Amino acid sequence: MEDLVTIPLEEALAGVDGLDVMRSRSVPQLSAVKLTFKPGTDLLRARQVVQERVDMVTPSIPTWASPPVMVPPLSATSRTMKIGLSSQEHSVIDLSIIAYWKIRQKLLDVEGVANVAIWGERLQMLQVQVDPARLKENGVTLNQVMKITVDAMDSGLLPWSDGAVVGTVGFIDTPNQRLHIRYILPIMTPEDLAELPVKEVDGKVLRLGDVAEVLEDHQPMIGDGIINDEVGLLLIVEKFPWANTLDVSLGVEEVLAKIKPGLPGVEIDHEIFRPATFIELSIDNLTTALLIGCVLVILILGAFLWEWRVALISIIAILLSLIAAGVVLYWQGATINTMVLAGFVIALGAMVDDAIIGIENIVRRLRQHRATGSTYSAGRIILDATIEVRSAIVYATLIEVAALIPVFFMEGLSGAFFKPLAWAYVLAIFASMALTVTPALGFILLRNAPLERRESPLIKPLQAGYGQVMSGVLKAPVVAYSTLGVMFLAGVLIAPQLGQSLLPSFKERDFLMHWLTKPGTSWPEMNRITIQSSKELREIPGVRNFGAHIGQALIMDEVVGIYFGENWISIDPAVDYDETVAKIQEVVDGYPGLYRDVLTYLKERIREVLTGAHEAITVRIFGHEPACAARAGRGGGSGPERHPRPQGAARLVADRAAPDRGGSGSGAGPRVRAQTG
Repeated sequence: MEDLVTIPLEEALAGVDGLDVMRSRSVPQLSAVKLTFKPGTDLLRARQVVQERVDMVTPSIPTWASPPVMVPPLSATSRTMKIGLSSQEHSVIDLSIIAYWKIRQKLLDVEGVANVAIWGERLQMLQVQVDPARLKENGVTLNQVMKITVDAMDSGLLPWSDGAVVGTVGFIDTPNQRLHIRYILPIMTPEDLAELPVKEVDGKVLRLGDVAEVLEDHQPMIGDGIINDEVGLLLIVEKFPWANTLDVSLGVEEVLAKIKPGLPGVEIDHEIFRPATFIELSIDNLTTALLIGCVLVILILGAFLWEWRVALISIIAILLSLIAAGVVLYWQGATINTMVLAGFVIALGAMVDDAIIGIENIVRRLRQHRATGSTYSAGRIILDATIEVRSAIVYATLIEVAALIPVFFMEGLSGAFFKPLAWAYVLAIFASMALTVTPALGFILLRNAPLERRESPLIKPLQAGYGQVMSGVLKAPVVAYSTLGVMFLAGVLIAPQLGQSLLPSFKERDFLMHWLTKPGTSWPEMNRITIQSSKELREIPGVRNFGAHIGQALIMDEVVGIYFGENWISIDPAVDYDETVAKIQEVVDGYPGLYRDVLTYLKERIREVLTGAHEAITVRIFGHEPACAARAGRGGGSGPERHPRPQGAARLVADRAAPDRGGSGSGAGPRVRAQTG
């Protein structure tokens, strides 16, 4: 695969305009080439150029390899839903036909759905399984059996033959009507195929069924699906990079609800993996937190300012600053995500400060002018008071923005995460600085309002407590210095024990377990181990369902061998999260000899985006392929990952999946994959 398929594809695709990184993987029966383009590359043009290059090299690829297929554009987190199909009434072959023709086609109509891969799909076909003993007994060779079958196909006797005639083959006109002639294929069932004559012995016709088992079966399996302790189908719905996960999930569920009444005997489980559940839960939690935060801000402003007009002006200024920043982001085509919200939250302190400083200076100047009997108009006083503090606010804002300038030059995954945060923060504080709402509302609400000084009852106790603490510290500064020294020493001692993470550990309710046996493990053994793990995991209280995909599926992005599997479960939100995770880990640890882990989808995706692989440390070998490197690379069933480079000395590079830096090509532009098998 590598020598005859992968390398010709690489050579044809090298030099495509805008190409940043080319990676390839070669496994038995499958070759995959992934192209990562530079940011800003036009996706449609890149796909067109890649398709033209692929079409040019396809005639040179061996005929035993199917033509390369370019999969739809997918992001690192493209998997939107995993749907389990099982049935007690239908065979898996029948279930595959239903899934392909009735379910997959409907799901592809949902806006935002890029692909629906079917793991465990079994293609219905007529098979001739020869028996060597019966061949020898009847004096028939394998070539004779093959010739009989091929002749039947060439003559159009079989439904999938090139010469088969399907439908009408003409008509006959009678005096009063036209009768269409329908051609009925002579071979439609295994019994029909078994009646093909092989040869005649002593006046007796020896038929195909006498020397072979002719039956309806499926293709040799390159992968499989396990659903809730039994063999079934696992449909993985993948979305386009620009599609909204929540909208796609709701659209898929709506389609499933419509077609379910027409699928009697088919069990559909669409909650094996559903990221939209985590998104919905996060939105609910965030909404509650924002409401609580808004109420607290209002209460604090009212309690300390002790003037409802001043508090109202401050609150309106803060809200309008956030709205203005959100409108700018909307015009830029951005969406509200965790990092944007984090930027708004961080900017909230600066916006509160701007609003309070501005309005308090206006109130102070109005009081002063009224106390002295000044004849200045209220509008003039408010304008002068606003300009008086505006220069300080502008300088402070520019200093804060200058501190964030390095973030905009960050590259890789870190840059992709933190740039939206910094941009949201900058927009919010700029909007707060530039707003004329504060002086305008001050003119409307304060020009004729009584502004006698009313001090909040909280001020005096707080000032008294602050004064006592400060007087004690000033009298005995050794205590303050000692406390500071102890805190600093504690921080130095604790710092090495702290972990490093780009993102917090999200408490997702969907879990992924990589399930890798030794290369060369058979398909039945992989199914047996996976079904056993399904039974044990589903016995844990709170585990609602189980789904696993093993090996490969047609038109998908998993380039692995049959020994590679991924187990997926979802847990009930009502159970204790940490306790349930500990029980899951205990079950997984009970399978020695396997590479296994317990991850959430986000954590697994971030790790792979950092280095391009699942493992914590990845070693890549560039340049000429020495004999030792070839043996090391081809010893495993998954095959080597290639990074094409110019000829030169071999070079070893070890990438550690550190959370604070990106791997090759992380954070780059659109990805295009071409694969064949």
